[in-house]
Amino acid sequence: MDQGNLLQMLLLRGLGTTSLVGDRLRLVSQDWVRSGRLDPGQASALVEDVLKALRGETPELEQQAERQLERNRDQLLEDLGLARQRELDELRGRIDRLEQALRQRQISSDSSD
Repeated sequence: MDQGNLLQMLLLRGLGTTSLVGDRLRLVSQDWVRSGRLDPGQASALVEDVLKALRGETPELEQQAERQLERNRDQLLEDLGLARQRELDELRGRIDRLEQALRQRQISSDSSD
């Protein structure tokens, strides 16, 4: 099977799944409205919010998920005892400053000899 055909099949399945979830959610929300568990305005907002999320149209949710992922990553690195990039950069800067100070001292001691 060629890659283009595989990608097309995956996209069609994704669209089909989104459509299926949307249809099912509409039916469930209608049942909730009939049973009085949800008012019609809430039902339509719920369906629209879920469909937006499925289509990737919720930047605030994506940002929230990204922040949570970063926190989880930072916690994992900390638990493993690994340094973050920012910490490595700070250490490199300190090493550079120490090496420069050492060179300055060597130059000063060589010139006084």
